[in-house]
Order: sequence, then structure tokens, then C-alpha cells
Amino acid sequence: MNYWLFKSEPDVYGIDSLASEPNQQCLWDGVRNYQARNHLRDRVQPGDQVLFYHSSCGTPGVAGIMEVTKAAYPDPAQLDPENGYYDPKATADNPRWYVVDVKLVRKFSRLLPLSKLKKQPALADMQLFKQGRLSVVPLTKTEWLTILSLEE
Repeated sequence: MNYWLFKSEPDVYGIDSLASEPNQQCLWDGVRNYQARNHLRDRVQPGDQVLFYHSSCGTPGVAGIMEVTKAAYPDPAQLDPENGYYDPKATADNPRWYVVDVKLVRKFSRLLPLSKLKKQPALADMQLFKQGRLSVVPLTKTEWLTILSLEE
């Protein structure tokens, strides 16, 4: 099992959006960065655990936990000219972008702010701090456990 942090802007799709979905599941779409895409396509697997991170907002931070329920498959939005994630260079035979399916495991009782994460020595080398714009970030087991211990 791998551990991840997936970012989303809460005014676009926050943890409450996921909580209101049927069966609290959705496809995780909108990834348009090649490194993040490669993580989704090549490394993210069913059963992997994911921190749901609210980004580009007043108080960024971890809002809860998700689990990957389906491995990567082509993002249907890339082929739909009416969709904001349409990519005219993508084709059904040669997709450029991928999604995975996730389900909500639990919402944290309160947001775990980025400012608190940055104060933790065990998180000093976390990719979140090194590649701030990356929307799919791998975590080590130590980072995962450290973050979960802060929520309690």
C-alpha cells in the first residue's frame, strides 16, 4: 500500500463535496500536470490511502482521508469539448490524462492546517513543501503516520 496527498481547491471540490456524493465516491479528475499524471497512471493503486488536502484557499490543510478504489483510467473530460478539462491533443487511442476513483474514509473533525504541518521535524522533507504546485504528492509511511497523529 502507498500513501498519497491529493490536492483540491475547496471552492471547486472540497471534502464536503465528496461527502455528499453517492456512496461518498467519485473519480478524481482535473489533474493537468505531467508529474502528477504519472503518479496517478503508474503508481496509485486500489487500496492506497490518500489525504484530502484543501489548497489555494484561506487556510490550506488536510481535511480528511480517502481510499483509492479503482486504478487509473483515461480521464473522460479530456475528450469532451464542452468540459473545462478538454484537451484537443488527447484522443481515445492516445489519452494524455488519467483519473482514479476514490471514496471517503473519514472527514477530520477540523482542518489540519499547513502551518501545523510545517512545524513538524518528521515532515521537513515532505514533497508537499518541495513541489508546492504538485496536486498528487507521494507520502512516506512516516509522513502519513505523523500527519495522522496530529489530527488526534
